[in-house]
Amino acid sequence: MAEYFDADHARDVAALQAGFTARTEWPTWLLIAAVYGGWSATVLLVRNHTLPLAGATPIFILLCAWHMSMQHELLHGHPTSYGWLNKMMGYPPLAIWFPYTLYRDTHLEHHRDEALTLPGLDPESNYVPGQQWQSWPRWRRAMWHARKRFVSRMLVGPPMSAAAVVAAAWRALRDGDRRYIPMWIAHGLSVCFLLFVLDRWAGIPWWYYLLAVTWPALSLATIRSLYEHRAAPEPKARIVINEAGHVMRLLFLNNNYHLVHHDLPALPWYLLGRVYRLRQQDYARKCGYFVIRGGYGELLRRYAWRATDAVVHPFDAANETHDVQGKAQIPA
Repeated sequence: MAEYFDADHARDVAALQAGFTARTEWPTWLLIAAVYGGWSATVLLVRNHTLPLAGATPIFILLCAWHMSMQHELLHGHPTSYGWLNKMMGYPPLAIWFPYTLYRDTHLEHHRDEALTLPGLDPESNYVPGQQWQSWPRWRRAMWHARKRFVSRMLVGPPMSAAAVVAAAWRALRDGDRRYIPMWIAHGLSVCFLLFVLDRWAGIPWWYYLLAVTWPALSLATIRSLYEHRAAPEPKARIVINEAGHVMRLLFLNNNYHLVHHDLPALPWYLLGRVYRLRQQDYARKCGYFVIRGGYGELLRRYAWRATDAVVHPFDAANETHDVQGKAQIPA
């Protein structure tokens, strides 16, 4: 449900949504064309030996990370009101590891603000229950400590997320939950087809695409989620406003204005910044001044090798009742 500060705020947002840009959704259509067109063009350039694979790799990485941001926009109902059509546009697994359907379902579950950050309830939580933490071996604790630091998160974040998704799928199958079997079969076939075409037709080794493209793309995506939520008593104070620069805002499609997105989840990406600037001080107060003025550069300076906060969730309810292994964790 959309949340507004007052009637004037609701009217201002409605006026933006009634404009030509929002009605036609042309920025999102352009985004979709840029992502798939750019990726396809890069594949063709490599196949025709116009661009060396080493030179194409950073382009692939950026486009795959951008594709994940695009999928986030699609699952929130843009550019069309037809979920099946948005799913078709977001389905191609350019970044390989996470099926669109699973991402959609877990992320929409994440939008229950009252459960934000609670392990086992929030599928995107960066915290662990205290009792479970005590039972873990030292190596596993070290991985979670690393996950709270900018640089080491980029290294351990992708394998931890992928392992959590696989483990959750296995537990569901073991417990007799077969809802997602068709999804995994379809995703597996799509991944195999994509890697086969890249390897045999374009001359891009399948293993190279997995290790040198999709893994770094996931690493890049983990930057946004490093400190976009914190443990706080008030749900809205758990959600960050990150005043990122132009490049990172475009890469993450303005999802750095994360409180605005949680308050108005149906608002398209290209309006998030404008709505934030309309009521900038109100949003700062609402999130308890959880505002990062210097963007992701500030995060890097402050938390390159230092933890953003504790790994164990401070709320007793979270520590006592929920199991972090119960949910797949996708770096969204």
